[in-house]
Amino acid sequence: MRTLKFLLQKEFRQIFRNKAILPMMFMAPIIQLLILPQAANYTIRNINLSVVDLDHSTYSNKLQDKIFASGYFKCSGHPVSTAEAYKLIEKDKADIILTIPHGFEDNLIKENSQKVAVAVNAINGVKASVGNNYLGNILMDFNNQIRMDWIQPGPMNTQPTIDIISSYWYNPLLTYYIFMVPGILVFLVTMIAGNMSALNIVREKEVGTIEQINVTPVSKTMFILGKLIPFWIIGIVIFTVGLLITRFVYGIIPLGSIPVLYMFLGVYLFAVLGFGLLISTYSETQQQANSVMFLFVMIFNLMGGLFTPIESMPGWAQVITKIIPISYFIEVMRMIVLKGSGLRHILYHTGVVFGMGVILNGWAIWNYRKTS
Repeated sequence: MRTLKFLLQKEFRQIFRNKAILPMMFMAPIIQLLILPQAANYTIRNINLSVVDLDHSTYSNKLQDKIFASGYFKCSGHPVSTAEAYKLIEKDKADIILTIPHGFEDNLIKENSQKVAVAVNAINGVKASVGNNYLGNILMDFNNQIRMDWIQPGPMNTQPTIDIISSYWYNPLLTYYIFMVPGILVFLVTMIAGNMSALNIVREKEVGTIEQINVTPVSKTMFILGKLIPFWIIGIVIFTVGLLITRFVYGIIPLGSIPVLYMFLGVYLFAVLGFGLLISTYSETQQQANSVMFLFVMIFNLMGGLFTPIESMPGWAQVITKIIPISYFIEVMRMIVLKGSGLRHILYHTGVVFGMGVILNGWAIWNYRKTS
């Protein structure tokens, strides 16, 4: 244990001696946690909608008023023809074109039906899909509103009605940052802890101190532990600062047990730091280690379930997410913080991530070769 104590003293002195590392470790996550949730907004607004109104009737005006009153759409003009409206899409001035045909009101009254045409600019697939869904729901609501206006109330009204009362569990107001902030905090902890550990051993190689360590009687296991524990502690501190920001800035109070959350955090950092140290044992320069870690962090970001639900990914991608540690922590974070899940609900996640940590750290110890 004396050997480990001296190694830890050396590592902490080396970390705090570097004035560039400290701001990157502590200030960067704070700034990013304050900025990223504001940008990662699932609520799409200000969708440019161009309306071709060929009817100019009372009902067509009511429909337009209802659409623009929703707050999701912004009027990008009223072209006189569909061909003119398509030119707005070509110039990226319109995202959606709604064409209200001639005789819209008359057909509604006489035929009880009328079709409208919707053309969507699908270059941005997410915006197109969400905007089309918004518009479809508004049109359906407008249709139901007209039907209710035409139904004459009476004492023996036989018109069947179904009342739907919806309740949203865990996020009643569908506030996007309540869902996003816990996942972003996980990603920031992963990025900082992974990058710092990946640069650790390779920094010793570049400055030449690794040769001095190699001639000492320090075992490979003790050396890796000396590299892992300081960043394990720093990762917990960074997570704590982020958790305080989620509490006092975003008002997110974990519904589950805080000790259980930190227990899983400790297991998760064990795995992530082992992955970073493994990369460091294979790399010869800090630039090489940083490039490799950046590649994997991007994969973790895109396939970890932070922005895209894992269930919506292709089958082969879902298999890959099973070996990505961050996918388990993002799910556990949301389970504990939003749902109030307990230890028994995350035992599977804990076991899988701990197994990954054992494999990665064992691999790093095996791959680190001491040469005299």
